[in-house]
Amino acid sequence: MSGRSFMITHAKSIYGSVPLIGWLVGMLLAVLTESFFGNTLAYALYLPKVPALFGLTIVLKQPSLFPATVFYVLLIYCLPIFAVAGLTATWANRFAAAMEKLPLWFSAIIHIGVLYLVLHLWTDLSDYRLQISKLTMIAVMLTLSINVINGYMGEFSCSHPGFMALGAYASSTFSLALFHQDRLFGTPLLPEFLGPYMFPMGLLLGGAAASLGAMVVAIPSFRTRGDYLAIISLAFMFIVKSVLENLEVVGGARGMGGQPHWATLPAVFIGMTVCIGVINNFVNSTMGKALNAVRDNEAAAEAMTVNTRRTKMTAFMFGAFWAGVAGGFYAHELRYINPSSFGIQMLAEILAMVYFGGLNSVVGSVVGALSIQMLSEALRPLELFKWIIIPLLLILVMIFRPTGLIAFREFNIRKTFGPKVLKKRI
Repeated sequence: MSGRSFMITHAKSIYGSVPLIGWLVGMLLAVLTESFFGNTLAYALYLPKVPALFGLTIVLKQPSLFPATVFYVLLIYCLPIFAVAGLTATWANRFAAAMEKLPLWFSAIIHIGVLYLVLHLWTDLSDYRLQISKLTMIAVMLTLSINVINGYMGEFSCSHPGFMALGAYASSTFSLALFHQDRLFGTPLLPEFLGPYMFPMGLLLGGAAASLGAMVVAIPSFRTRGDYLAIISLAFMFIVKSVLENLEVVGGARGMGGQPHWATLPAVFIGMTVCIGVINNFVNSTMGKALNAVRDNEAAAEAMTVNTRRTKMTAFMFGAFWAGVAGGFYAHELRYINPSSFGIQMLAEILAMVYFGGLNSVVGSVVGALSIQMLSEALRPLELFKWIIIPLLLILVMIFRPTGLIAFREFNIRKTFGPKVLKKRI
């Protein structure tokens, strides 16, 4: 056995048996290390500040800082994560095995709680990290919602920016008219302190508005076959944009601003977690299996007594609902929206995330959203060249992985949280 093969086999024997909780504890130690020693280490390495996105933006701005940045990332992130994961594999597996004897929801709460703690500590060091994290979680929701339509249903929809706009405007109108002083709606109708508690209702209202918009698209388009849905949905996006530009009651082309900052990290994190869980259950349910049958062969599905029209309508409105919820979070995070925000560029970004990550996969949607969002932010210093590199990367993925990075892979919650098989170390 060669030295390289030996090292790979040895690494697999150590880290292949680490359950998810082991990696999460390692990540927790890493962010705690950065919280206590990050500034000191950055100063010692002559870095201008603690690297916001693992040093990628610093390296692109000042390539001479590449060695110092790599050393920082290795010492702050890689060393604690891999050391803890490797040293605590046995303990972590015992913990995961004990969790298996308890209800699944209890184990899920433990894992999600540790993940949130990691994210909270990591974003607490920088407002930039905080906003990027929230926008990335919103992107995860958008990618999952369009994957229901373009992946599991097998159609090609271009209306997601329109659904997102309907959700953003509906939830913003709810917040500004009822709970916040605003130039468009004047004095609020209800006390402002009730607003954060009623915010989930505003998000549901945004999702409902998007679902109604989806029904408007679905009624004519599902009477046709082939590429007509793409054409009709693209027209719908432009219609929504044009209507909002000319509707002065919601600000017209000037847009709406001054939304309360209710899209906090806990709120967006909970929204994303619920979205992942609900969509994962949906695609694995009887309706999801019927949707797969319609995608693979609609005529055969009809022969097997599947109501194809109702199945497609349900999936289309369901995906639009979550796009509307994501739009509500988006509006209350940026605190300003206008119709031009929901155009072709946003459509291109959403499609890039879903096709890069992989169709028909909840895991693929999450990976696609994280990858494209982080890559887009990391390449921001390159300005115009960023929009050359990202499309080239997508072209390469489409050539060598036409279905995306992670396609047609089920997300098994019990297996994800459960123990791993301990392998004999060499």
